[in-house]
Amino acid sequence: MDKNTYTTLTLLLLVTYVSSTLGQSCEGRCMDMSTSCSCLSTCVSLNSCCPDYRQFCVETVPYSGSMFGGMDFVILHATFNKSSQIICRFNSDTDTVGYVDEHGRAHCISPLLYETGWIHFELSSDNGTTFNREGAWLSVHTGKLDSSLKATLVNSTQWQYYGTPNVGGSLQMEWNTSLVRAEKVNIELWGYRETGEAYSDNWRGEWRYLYSLAKDYPNNGSFSFIPKPAHNGFSSWELGNIRVSSSSYPDGMRNIQATWTEDHALAWHLEEAFRQNSAAWALEKCAAWDQLENQLPDFLSEIIDCPCTLAQARADTGRFHTDYGCDIDRGSVCTYHPGSVHCVRAVQASPKYAAGQQCCYDSTGSQVLTADSIGGSTPDRGHDWGSPPYKKPPRIPGQSHWVYDVLSFYYCCLWSDNCHYYFKHRPSSDCRRYQAPSSAVVFGDPHFITFDGVSFSFNGKGEYTLVTSADKQLMIQGRTEPVNEGTKATKLSAVAMQEASSDVIEVRLVGGNDHLEVLQNQKRLSFTEQSWMDLKGVFVFSPLSSNVTVMFPTGAGVEVRLREGTMTTTVLLPEAFRDATRGLLGNLNGNPKDDLTLNSGLPVQNQSDPQEVFNFGASWAISNESSLFTYDSDLLLEEYFFAPKHDPAFIPVFSAPDHPDDPLHSQASEICVGEGAQFCRYDILVGRSPQMGNATRLSFQSHISLVEDLKPVVTCGWLSPPNNGKKEGTTYLRGAKVNFTCDEGYTLKGSSERVCLRTGQWSGEETSCVVTSNLTGIVVGSVIGGLTLIAIVTMIVLHSRKQKRKEVAPEEAVASEAF
Repeated sequence: MDKNTYTTLTLLLLVTYVSSTLGQSCEGRCMDMSTSCSCLSTCVSLNSCCPDYRQFCVETVPYSGSMFGGMDFVILHATFNKSSQIICRFNSDTDTVGYVDEHGRAHCISPLLYETGWIHFELSSDNGTTFNREGAWLSVHTGKLDSSLKATLVNSTQWQYYGTPNVGGSLQMEWNTSLVRAEKVNIELWGYRETGEAYSDNWRGEWRYLYSLAKDYPNNGSFSFIPKPAHNGFSSWELGNIRVSSSSYPDGMRNIQATWTEDHALAWHLEEAFRQNSAAWALEKCAAWDQLENQLPDFLSEIIDCPCTLAQARADTGRFHTDYGCDIDRGSVCTYHPGSVHCVRAVQASPKYAAGQQCCYDSTGSQVLTADSIGGSTPDRGHDWGSPPYKKPPRIPGQSHWVYDVLSFYYCCLWSDNCHYYFKHRPSSDCRRYQAPSSAVVFGDPHFITFDGVSFSFNGKGEYTLVTSADKQLMIQGRTEPVNEGTKATKLSAVAMQEASSDVIEVRLVGGNDHLEVLQNQKRLSFTEQSWMDLKGVFVFSPLSSNVTVMFPTGAGVEVRLREGTMTTTVLLPEAFRDATRGLLGNLNGNPKDDLTLNSGLPVQNQSDPQEVFNFGASWAISNESSLFTYDSDLLLEEYFFAPKHDPAFIPVFSAPDHPDDPLHSQASEICVGEGAQFCRYDILVGRSPQMGNATRLSFQSHISLVEDLKPVVTCGWLSPPNNGKKEGTTYLRGAKVNFTCDEGYTLKGSSERVCLRTGQWSGEETSCVVTSNLTGIVVGSVIGGLTLIAIVTMIVLHSRKQKRKEVAPEEAVASEAF
């Protein structure tokens, strides 16, 4: 082809493309698709975008920042004039002023928000006249934010105990200077409080600028000062944080580039009375909080019970997640829970009062209770992570929890010694009502273990229903593909899920099967900045590219793990799903006989017949109408969207061949031993991969361990020490012993040792300590005294008679002589 011909052809293609998209624009149409071009996020990989897609459906870097705001982020791909006047509008009601840099890129400043999760924003380049570009910004709970993105309180304990006995001196803070684009900065104190009647429509949360600690201070990343009690009534603000921002802005101006400390108790600026007698000041506050709590509704009855053991707490990933303030994987620095090594929080807030549950465990794996220790588990009136729809108390992430649960802990426990007030309203819930979830798993080529423990292999190629629950509106689907070309075995390559009207979450193998990709409503999510995301009706946690956990409001959890190029998918369902599930993972009802039931409702007659099992699996193929999957490549469109959902032409090998001359035979014999060996052997001998076989073995063992961890345990409940006595032992599970002793001057009544029996009851009798009785001594003394008295009287009588006899004897002698 000569140059002229090539140029002519290029122009022809360009004219054809322009003609086909003429008049088609993504302006105001992001996430829409017209007949000729697309504004969906999938259009990039499908090469079907409208020409201006990236100009109007914008992406940002970074994509996340603190909910306190102040983060400067860049609009990617779109170009602007230096004269453009940038306004960024968040949630349709909060504007921040942006700018255009020397490269023609627009910048936005994230605002102070009262919510977490993806926040829709629009962008104007004409000073707010029109907002024709849109994107999304991830607002993050400050406790989950990387420390490099916030200012740091050096020796935070000193800050929060300042003014208590023996705590004073200079306070210091540090920050990353690149987070504030200025040579001079202001260092400002902001306070937070909640006003209005609790649980009413006028209940509000408020961040307010209080005063500046320094102005026109060099932006050198460090600031020290000696705090003084605040004046002008500012000391009544007991919770807040410090903002570092450019000194070119007026004091307290909102939504400007800045970096913030974490919110903290403002001990260092409280009134002089606190410094004079912090314990008395805190006791007064504690007593006032006690009175307030007496007037507020009881939330304890609607929160979930804690798991009985640390193993259960870490395994129940659909309902509980690590509390970042006490994490065994980060050295167990448990400031507020001394004696604990790990705490978890209930993922979901309670339905009516948005309350939270926290559960803490000691080094033996036993739950720590507040009745035994100041470091015990405590429920929360305000869930630390907030809860949808956020924005108002008690659902504001972080701050509502501080106001109702943390400041009061300082009043009653940390600044004074009156924890009995606090634990009266925040008692640990033991685990007597806790019910562990049931688990099912898909792994290897692919093998299945149902909720009721039935194991089988199904190597169909297509898209299938793993779990469906009409009652709970939960759907989990799986896609399988051949292990490799020419192999008559498949593996799980993607799972997609949705509960009710939640976002659709899809997790799939990408990049040569070396990492997992997560999609939200067909749009790729990046976890490079944040490992936790609050989405619509679902939470997603991905600390590694090989590890994704999805959590739904019902407590359903889905864990996806990558091992040797294969996906292991575990589904955890709470007791509420009993008798409410169907699909390849069976009916969760404790009856394994009905797990292999076709979509038609007919049971598999012979579960050991691989052909019948194959037909069972094929019956659960989905349809395009019910599919939750994303088809964003020609391969996916060809293989799954335009093809049958179950490929009838793909006939797998049903069982592993046993040929001693197979070069992989010896490796299979070495690797595949013990329970579950048949799955491992299949993946080596049919899948032709010892690595995959070993991964299958590990996945099977992991599932067995999970089932063991989630087994119900017997608990007898908390035992109190007797009045005027002590107890030894703070474990209340089956086999645990609790011993009792009494203080001096008291006698033990009942059992001195009680054992938790398998019935869930304590052995022996209730223990009490009674005052030691002196009745025996009194009786003995009385008897001895009485006998002594009788002896004395008797001696006196006998002595008297003897004397009389002596007096009579001489008279008788005289008479005798006279006679």
